[in-house]
Amino acid sequence: MMQTCHCGTSLSYPDCCGKIHENLALAGTAEELMRARYTAFSLQLIDFLYDSFHPSTRRFQQKKDIEQWAKSNKWMQLEILNSTLSTVEFRAHYLDPQFQVAVHHEKSNFRKLHGLWYYVDGSLC
Repeated sequence: MMQTCHCGTSLSYPDCCGKIHENLALAGTAEELMRARYTAFSLQLIDFLYDSFHPSTRRFQQKKDIEQWAKSNKWMQLEILNSTLSTVEFRAHYLDPQFQVAVHHEKSNFRKLHGLWYYVDGSLC
């Protein structure tokens, strides 16, 4: 039996976030990109995370910081609370480096550029 995607849909990874990880253009909505980014954290796909930042904010990111955040936590579950055309509010449940249950609750902003969705920024809730 094929395992479902890390992002919480009933689809398999290759039919869900896997195809977006291969081709960013396949993220048809901000929520699909958010799900793919969560799964990328779970799988430690640092280049995808970096490349899916909007070009206007990407220059402020450091791959080593993204990698440290992705690798130091064990990502458990994604919970989408609200999704609009360009925002996604979510809770990412994880175990921190001390194996304490933690939740990252964020409202993320996305913007489309040349037909591709990108993560711009987010605010903690």
